[in-house]
Amino acid sequence: MEVLLVAVAGGVLIIAWILGAPAIRRRRHARIGAQRFPSAWLAILKDRMPVYRRLPMELREQLHGLVLVFLADKTFVGRGGFEITEAVRVVVAAQACLLLLNRETTMFPLFRTILVYPSTYAVDHQEEDGAGIVSAETQERAGEAWERGPVILSWDDVEYGASNFEDGGNVVLHEFAHQLDFEIGGGDGAPLLSSAAAAATWANVFQREYDRLLTDIEAGRETVLNPYGATEPAEFFAVATETFFEKPRELAREHRELYAALRGYYHVDPAGWT
Repeated sequence: MEVLLVAVAGGVLIIAWILGAPAIRRRRHARIGAQRFPSAWLAILKDRMPVYRRLPMELREQLHGLVLVFLADKTFVGRGGFEITEAVRVVVAAQACLLLLNRETTMFPLFRTILVYPSTYAVDHQEEDGAGIVSAETQERAGEAWERGPVILSWDDVEYGASNFEDGGNVVLHEFAHQLDFEIGGGDGAPLLSSAAAAATWANVFQREYDRLLTDIEAGRETVLNPYGATEPAEFFAVATETFFEKPRELAREHRELYAALRGYYHVDPAGWT
């Protein structure tokens, strides 16, 4: 399609195609999402994702459609000898798509490939300090998200996160929250919001809550948010997302404004999922 437009009319029609592409993609996604959800996939959700059974029926139906689109849109690749099965694909997709319920979505448009290792994997990491001294180390990681892909996941951690949806830690929610953050560039903890006013409110709430987490950690206080969120604003958003979905009542009780901001962004209220 791109080649035809370039050959026929050059730049003018290229612009027309680019502007038309989101509408075409939405129509394609709507067509895929309306297909029948396979009974085998439903059994996987019921068996491996306890949170699915807590979702209101309307959200379950939404999730089915989103999973269908996700799995039509993304490519899974096993690494380290890991075999990609139907269960792997469905469990990853369903957790990622929890972030898209009740929202206009382009289905994480910046990437296509998900790499899955059997367990945590080693990464050589270099870091430069303020004096320009570079240190190198090997890190064990459960997941990574790159702006243009891929998303990388440890299956052991994915499976644990799906089955234990109450400890505030979930590698799929974490890495796909980064993907949402990347959609307007920067990966700075400020995802695409509905208006300038919403963005200003978000910035105020998140800065206060980020500073509060830093203060609590320095004081040795326990926090409902994983201390890893104090690494940088992007990690704070990802950690806050995990906590919002997995420990919603605790977050709402101890961080009311943060919970309200996340509820406004995600358009769901997990504290009511019983």
